[in-house]
Amino acid sequence: MRLYRCRERILAEQEGEFFALAATSWDELVAREDLSSYVLQLISRAKSCAAPAAPELLPPIGSQEVWAAGVTYYRSRDARMEESKDAGGGSFYDRVYHAERPELFFKATAHRVVGSGGKVAIRSDASWSVPEPELVLFITPGGKIAGYTVGNDMSSRDIEGENPLYLPQAKVYDRSCAMGPCLLLSEELLPASTEITIEIRRGGKTEFSGATKLEEMKRRAEELARYLYHSCSFPYGCFLFTGTGVVPPESFTLQAGDEIRITIPLIGTLENTVG
Repeated sequence: MRLYRCRERILAEQEGEFFALAATSWDELVAREDLSSYVLQLISRAKSCAAPAAPELLPPIGSQEVWAAGVTYYRSRDARMEESKDAGGGSFYDRVYHAERPELFFKATAHRVVGSGGKVAIRSDASWSVPEPELVLFITPGGKIAGYTVGNDMSSRDIEGENPLYLPQAKVYDRSCAMGPCLLLSEELLPASTEITIEIRRGGKTEFSGATKLEEMKRRAEELARYLYHSCSFPYGCFLFTGTGVVPPESFTLQAGDEIRITIPLIGTLENTVG
């Protein structure tokens, strides 16, 4: 079952059929602890409708904060150690990969998030920018994982590599975060065999592609959610990026006009252009 936040309505998709829900507030809807069962109730009283057109889609976020976990895949650990070795920060990433406590950082407020079809940005003062394809958890105010979406954590690798303390500048800026196209509702964890793929096209040709699976993630989703909610409250729930296992080579950097497609089969494809 999937939820779509649209410009003038909220839609649910169940078994390939779409329904316009009698709900006007995204925040009030997704903040429910019984989200899946409540949406099923709304579907039972709703009329079927056409699938949403691409221009109608908004990112599946209202007033929620977006947080992210880092160095949750071995590939990410290697990439971070390599980019920061000259600054002497390489050992930090190896240590957090093996530590009991995960790396968690604030990523975005809603106004910095774009949806599928929107334009993501690269910093004007960065020379090495990459997308990071990730599974994103939606966690209820009570700390329960209730859904999933596809995410792109845009990152300025040269800025973070210069000094790990520059991570907020490398990660947090306008249009540095993309999520969509929908929110997959599920109270069960996604299978470990779930694949995350990315393709970056430039001038009509594939410039980079890669894939990973959730089974390659060192941290468990429940573990990340538990640490995030320790001593923090989220009245409308929260989105949590779970880290990336796909890192382009050092010779690659994004350019204006690049097309980014990130797919998680159970959820859908997040499509964005750099601009």
